[in-house]
Amino acid sequence: MEVQAPCKEISEVCTSGCFPVPLINLFESGNTKRRARATSTRTTRSNFVKSSTGSVFLNTHFTNHESLPSLAEAFHSFITIYPEYGETQRADHIRGNEFSHLSSHVCLDYTGFSLFSYAQMHPSAPSPSSSSSIPSTSSHLQPPFFSISYKSASLSSQLRRGNQDIDLESAIRQKIMHFFNILDDEYCMVCTANRTAAFRLLAESYPFHSNKRLLGVYDYESEAVNAMAESAQRRGAKVMSASFSWPSLRIHSASLKEKLRNRKKKRSGLFVFPVQSAITGARYPYLWMNLAKGNGWQVALDACALGPKDLDTLAISLLRPDFIVCSFIKVLGENPSGFAGLFVKKSSIATLQSSTIARSIGVVSIDPARMLSQLDDDFSATNLDAEPSITELDHSVRYGKDAEVSVIDEKMEILCRGLDHADSLGLMLINNRLRCITNWLIIALMKLQHPPSETGRPLVKIYGPRVKFDRGPALAFNIFDWKGEKVKPVLVQKLADRSNISLGRGFLSNIRFADEYETEKDEVLEGRRSPCEMKVAGKRGKEMCGINVVNASLSFLTNFEDAYRLWIFVAKFLDADFVDKEKWRYINLNQKMVAV
Repeated sequence: MEVQAPCKEISEVCTSGCFPVPLINLFESGNTKRRARATSTRTTRSNFVKSSTGSVFLNTHFTNHESLPSLAEAFHSFITIYPEYGETQRADHIRGNEFSHLSSHVCLDYTGFSLFSYAQMHPSAPSPSSSSSIPSTSSHLQPPFFSISYKSASLSSQLRRGNQDIDLESAIRQKIMHFFNILDDEYCMVCTANRTAAFRLLAESYPFHSNKRLLGVYDYESEAVNAMAESAQRRGAKVMSASFSWPSLRIHSASLKEKLRNRKKKRSGLFVFPVQSAITGARYPYLWMNLAKGNGWQVALDACALGPKDLDTLAISLLRPDFIVCSFIKVLGENPSGFAGLFVKKSSIATLQSSTIARSIGVVSIDPARMLSQLDDDFSATNLDAEPSITELDHSVRYGKDAEVSVIDEKMEILCRGLDHADSLGLMLINNRLRCITNWLIIALMKLQHPPSETGRPLVKIYGPRVKFDRGPALAFNIFDWKGEKVKPVLVQKLADRSNISLGRGFLSNIRFADEYETEKDEVLEGRRSPCEMKVAGKRGKEMCGINVVNASLSFLTNFEDAYRLWIFVAKFLDADFVDKEKWRYINLNQKMVAV
């Protein structure tokens, strides 16, 4: 495991996943050395931000979508400003060799960890070149086919039965735990149908009768978190949430510290911490988990929105959260079916309770594949919470064309090229690559402006962190027309889809307005009716207030062209007639009215 250098001074916390300086004392000594390294890191971060904001389309605003630079011109400028991007070419080779389907599809709506590559799932697709870092040998069973089945089991009983999985499930579990650097002698892993099922399963099993509180840190409405909150509230828990200051959407620290404080010195409850917002890309210091533990909370780490190697950090190895939730998809950009992994620290198993309700929530088994004629594919889009119902998830077993797999080698080795390729690239390369692309895209979007240029309105509003060294590779934004009216996110999503660009949507919530911004509150907040959400929030009959946004989530396979194509698409809204033209085109092509 790589040990990252500290990112800030002693009094601060790094949001990149490493620890504050005092904990680094475990690995190095000498105040002078620490100060020098912290100063060097601050300088690097500061220089990155200055270089980005001061060089990308310097003193230029674009008021006409036809005036944007070509892909070649934009890339030349990009690589000049971010030369470190050129050091990430291995990711481009992997994308070209193993994920050829992404050449015609900009995939910005997937979250979770991709298990397999497109080439692995489709043997007829271009095979990996000899330069690929992942070998393909006869010791690996391929191509990948396995199925998932539901079983009636509570979380506590499933954990107590130990590792009695069938050979295939055991091999997959070991592969995943090795990828995340999660020790088998410290954690048990249970497979669930999806992220929502994992959260509900934990809520139905957690002892809220004695540990009375549930506290989450989410700047957006989440189906999974709402389901967890509803279960916890029904079982007597007090449900709370962190709040986020407008307009930065940073955690309101004083409020969260107060909610974490334990005056009675008893067990507090369950603290659900995502490290990174799946919608805005905001990253939160790991130290919040440490503070929670110090106040008697048990910690559930939501790792679903993290990058493929973000768990392989010093912070996780030292903090050891009680629970970890991860989400796995089949192939990024193609079939989103998959499952979620709920990791439970073995020392925390005893606190969990048996639950009749939990037996029907969604614990699943990973089984050898059925006959090929029984397998089906689902090519629909996905999002963080609402994964599709489980059908069949392919994995590594060799088949004959019509044969059913029934015998699995005890010592079989599972080949998950999606995980293996990310593992071969490593944390630093992936983070450097996404840092360059994400920050360029943010600046490029902010350069789009309705005419006239001297008094024009910005086309795009970005919510949460903007140009920042340690922001996550996700952004929330909205498009506004020349009159200042917001274009509905669902319409933006539909029009993007026609351009072969997949975008997500989200609903920002838990926003806190200071007195100086109170006048903006009614202008920016929208109502959203949802009986389930209103019940969870204790606001039956009222609207949930927040902001509907468009969301773009970048992966380690995202390249500069993807960001450029999104920029070109968004710039089309500078044409005041763009939406009307698209409606007319749709009607003429399909002979029916478009729903918006």
